[in-house]
Amino acid sequence: MTDTPQTLERPDGTVLAYHKTQGRGPGIVFLSGYMSDMSGSKASFLERHCLDHGRAYLRFDYRGHGLSSGAFTDGTIGAWAGDAVAMLDQVVEGPQVLVGSSMGGWLMLLAALARPQRVAGLLGIAAAPDFTETLMWESFSPEVKETLRSDGVYREPSPYGEEPYTITRRLIEEGRDHLLLHRPIALDCPVRLIHGMADPNVPYAFSLRLAERLTSNDVEIQLVKRGDHRLSGEADLRRLAATLEALCAVVEAAPAQ
Repeated sequence: MTDTPQTLERPDGTVLAYHKTQGRGPGIVFLSGYMSDMSGSKASFLERHCLDHGRAYLRFDYRGHGLSSGAFTDGTIGAWAGDAVAMLDQVVEGPQVLVGSSMGGWLMLLAALARPQRVAGLLGIAAAPDFTETLMWESFSPEVKETLRSDGVYREPSPYGEEPYTITRRLIEEGRDHLLLHRPIALDCPVRLIHGMADPNVPYAFSLRLAERLTSNDVEIQLVKRGDHRLSGEADLRRLAATLEALCAVVEAAPAQ
């Protein structure tokens, strides 16, 4: 494990930072949440887990996050999903299991829809598809909506640190091009969803709705009664590792396409 990341330059000049661990397939790709990055507890834990189990693993930062270039305020759901697809196209090889946390759960779905032949399984942790519309815009007060319309940006206090959540009008408007939960989601790979029932940020009903919308017949949900949004305590990480290994076993046992 090295502290110096590798980089991938996108066609628009954005430079994405990533850490790649060699190992056997299927490879694991971690997609972090909104304003989070690849140094987070779950991303780092999974890297150690994959090293111990000889699995290929990738963690990376979207544009405007962590060690990647670009301004966060220029980011959109489509741009961040495009960064994930670029990782599939240019950095990893063979079938991959995508692990998406919160916003990363939305991006893993978009990446899998864009590259279904490369994605062998999905694991969502408090997955939050469509959150820009249902959890942001639809819940905002008239005053906040007017701030977004007039200023183009709104900064909401975060319960996870001193830095506020930065929300742009462009993020909201562009996010509408990628909404998924209003229609069937044509993905047929095995999917595992873990969600805390005490999650104050993304209600666990999101995972129930997602399971209904996925066309795959192999979808399982784990509800953690006292689980919060981050699901990064010791018991949560053990559950994550066990779920990932069980999912990989299903992928490995599947007949070759």
